[in-house]
Amino acid sequence: MSSMEQHPEPPTELRRPGRWVALSVLVLAVLLVAIDATVLGLATPFLSEDLEPTGTQLLWIGDVYSFVIAGLLVSMGSLGDRIGRKKLLLCGATAFGLVSVLCAYAQSAEMMILARALLGVAGATLMPSTLALIRNIFHDARERSLAIGIWGAMASAGAAVGPVVGGFLLEHFWWGSVFLINLPVMAVLVVVGIKLIPESKNPAPGPWDVVSVGLSLVGMIGVVYAIKELAAHGGSWPVALAGIGGAAALVWFVRRQFRLPAPLLDMRLFHHRGFSGAVLADLLTILGLSGLVFFLSQFLQLVQGRGPLEAGLAELPAAVGAVTAGLLAGVVARRFSVRSVVAGGLAAIGLSLAAVAAIHEDTAYPLIGALLLVVGVGAGFAFTVTSDVILSSVPKEHAGSASAVSETAYELGAALGIALLGSIVTGVYQDFATPAGVPAPTSSAAHESLGGAVEAAKTLTEQQGTALVSAAQDAFVEGLRLASAVGAAVLLATAVAAWFLLRGQELEEGIVHD
Repeated sequence: MSSMEQHPEPPTELRRPGRWVALSVLVLAVLLVAIDATVLGLATPFLSEDLEPTGTQLLWIGDVYSFVIAGLLVSMGSLGDRIGRKKLLLCGATAFGLVSVLCAYAQSAEMMILARALLGVAGATLMPSTLALIRNIFHDARERSLAIGIWGAMASAGAAVGPVVGGFLLEHFWWGSVFLINLPVMAVLVVVGIKLIPESKNPAPGPWDVVSVGLSLVGMIGVVYAIKELAAHGGSWPVALAGIGGAAALVWFVRRQFRLPAPLLDMRLFHHRGFSGAVLADLLTILGLSGLVFFLSQFLQLVQGRGPLEAGLAELPAAVGAVTAGLLAGVVARRFSVRSVVAGGLAAIGLSLAAVAAIHEDTAYPLIGALLLVVGVGAGFAFTVTSDVILSSVPKEHAGSASAVSETAYELGAALGIALLGSIVTGVYQDFATPAGVPAPTSSAAHESLGGAVEAAKTLTEQQGTALVSAAQDAFVEGLRLASAVGAAVLLATAVAAWFLLRGQELEEGIVHD
């Protein structure tokens, strides 16, 4: 474990020249990976027109990127510890840029699915590498807290900025432009990274266990796929088998790590109460944030009638709150305490979700914007401080593996937020009563989703269409309110748990000598 000492004036090598420029490039990469997870949503109608995918292919185009990232994060974090994080980052950035071109010019649905999967492989190399390199570039604990705050702010902001960027590009260019924006950023990362980012790795890493890599990939993809499918289409035997198979693979993975002399992920890290508490808080912070932003996005567009770009801009207070809180999180956590900042952030998200349980179709935007701002602030504080705790809890040679755990919690939290809250929204929505006179096929399409109801209404008379959309919107809002109430209970309970789990946890002070 790292030892911590304080010195009034650190040696020059501990404050590396160009570290802030290096950080700015690293966080740009994180921002792009986060944006890429959400930017495709708005491009889907245009992409569907050109590539003509089936319904199943369209789902895979949207989901395969996050599936592969979730499945490979731990493996790539461990690989970076072994071969060098800078080397992995620069190779991943180059691959990300090249595969983005493949995505932009895909000629078929199959080609697009393959390209998105490859983009996920490249993205999985970037996320843990960036956070692990911050651990090694910034030896001053206060500077590192600020650096992690900036990193966390970009990770949180990316999901909210994605729809705005996508809306702007799609209003001016063709759908492939949402991928080509990656090229200049990745080029800058490689050029600047070669010069300014120092190499770092575990000096005695041991072999990279390929069986563990396979188990991690199969386990995470199986679990995340089952969660998403359950939310979108309900339970079925294939979904149950995927979930059970994924869970079994993860259990096998954990048992194998305890037996290996050089594990892919050191499970003993979870014996550290602060580490486990921070990972749990990480996961549930993102669960609340992603669930709320995802469903409010539909509410703003399909219930309140805003366009995609307007809805994206309406969600920006969440990004502003996350960025601001992320930058201040380290200072606030030292001034008060880690547990008060994390528990307070979780409570803020929980209370905001409780307030969403009272919204209705005519709720004015200032209230929605204020709730999003509070959620962003809460997420910025909680997510940034937990990331700092996770990195501070491990020796720096294991920084890649620890970063990957933090990132995996992020990906799982996003999937769970949309899935768990989504299953509640869907369950309530599908029970709405169809107005009299609506044909059975049209009613069936309307009960699939609120978007389906809006499309189905166009085939009816004006009176019938208005009645159908109104009934569907009422049911969606009712589902959103119930899901928000459940989410609020989960987040508030987690805030209480974090208060106890993070008792006595402190951020490092001064210069860290590893």
